[in-house]
Amino acid sequence: MLFNSIDFAIFLPIVFFLYWFVTNKWLKVQNILVVVSSYVFYGWWDYRFLALIIFSTIVDYIVGRMLSRTESKPARLRLLWVSILVNIGFLGFFKYYNFFVDNFIEAFSFFGKEISPNTLNIILPVGISFYTFQTLSYTIDVYKRKLEPTRDIIAFAAFVSFFPQLVAGPIERATHLLPQFYKKRKFDYEMAKDGMRQILWGLFKKVVIADNCAEFVNQVFANYADQSASTLVMGSFFFAFQIYCDFSGYSDIAIGTARLFGFDLMKNFAFPYFSRDIAEFWRRWHISLSTWFRDYLYIPLGGSRGGVNMKIRNTFIIFLVSGFWHGANWTFIIWGALNAIYFLPLMLAKRNRVHLNTVAQGRVFPTFVEAGNMLITFLITLLAWIFFRADTVTDAFNYVGKIFNKSIISLPALSPDNYKTLILVVLFVAIEWIGKEGEYAISRIFKLPVYVRWAFYFILIVLMFTFTGEEQVFIYFQF
Repeated sequence: MLFNSIDFAIFLPIVFFLYWFVTNKWLKVQNILVVVSSYVFYGWWDYRFLALIIFSTIVDYIVGRMLSRTESKPARLRLLWVSILVNIGFLGFFKYYNFFVDNFIEAFSFFGKEISPNTLNIILPVGISFYTFQTLSYTIDVYKRKLEPTRDIIAFAAFVSFFPQLVAGPIERATHLLPQFYKKRKFDYEMAKDGMRQILWGLFKKVVIADNCAEFVNQVFANYADQSASTLVMGSFFFAFQIYCDFSGYSDIAIGTARLFGFDLMKNFAFPYFSRDIAEFWRRWHISLSTWFRDYLYIPLGGSRGGVNMKIRNTFIIFLVSGFWHGANWTFIIWGALNAIYFLPLMLAKRNRVHLNTVAQGRVFPTFVEAGNMLITFLITLLAWIFFRADTVTDAFNYVGKIFNKSIISLPALSPDNYKTLILVVLFVAIEWIGKEGEYAISRIFKLPVYVRWAFYFILIVLMFTFTGEEQVFIYFQF
């Protein structure tokens, strides 16, 4: 069920009504409604997906309960490995089985040995990468005694399957989201109003910016061999805003929807294209995944404690794993490796934690140095996005190679609709810049006079109806 679909437009008000006007007197019944609604939402794609998430929920609930009764360190470690193997096993089979089989066959054929392919027609369950990491955070935190295991299986099932963030995040920590299911929720008008505002902004980003950019991006990447270098640059530029507005738009809708039900989800994006170096970019992009890797992989590997060499090693491991998490394709692995390489100068100069505040804080314009740093950071992310978007590694290298020729000085081949999209992107960037010190771009609009606010909302809605692009599935659903 897509957030930008008629199905969800019907589903959400029904659940909202039942939640606040029918089950609001009983916390347990409210949580049951959350679980049932989430399973309906998830099963809307394919009811068979439900078996995996229910099995994973039961396994991790039991592991958590057993950890609470076990003091032996070896026994606790074995229990943790049960959770890891079940969750990563499901993820590995459904997402990576065919990738490993194909590469195994290619490796043998390189040495002149032919092996019959044994791939399977596997359907990738939507959101499996997200809820796998979310439920793993629970068992790891219980194992480390950072969290008391829950006795309430309904609350735990609601935590694992909470429909606003189930299929594309934010990837919540049990320490943050799970306790919210224990507390009685009361309808908060201001919280709900802000939630609706964030949903509106997320929908605008998705249907006006991302989906319109997608039409040009799909055309350019499918026929890159016939395009001029300037058109290829514009294709990667549009993709940068397609993926940002698609993914952050989903996060905005998820966070806003959760607020309608009295829940607070973590911030997932913080204006990443205003970053002054790649380290700042990754503190602002997909925050829930970046911090998950930091806490559950980077720090356990030793983090920065062993000096520069260990920091470099661990950074490369994190980005290679992150690339592989995104998809079973060498393009994603190279994308991850590129981002790790970008970190090298900062780590060697010990400048990877320099820009911790917002750029041009309290100022309308950045300095020349800030603007230059933002431009360089944006350009190197554009290069990496080409590998993320390309179908194959060969396509990615050919795409990049065609950019660096004399046709770079020509005008890109843009249609009138493409120019309209470009104007919308510029408008979007301007709004983001004005609101860059808020929780999200229009979070501080409530400070403006009411007639200004409603005029702005009206303009956003008109733009959505006027410039809605061809409906596209959210990009991160494939991960």
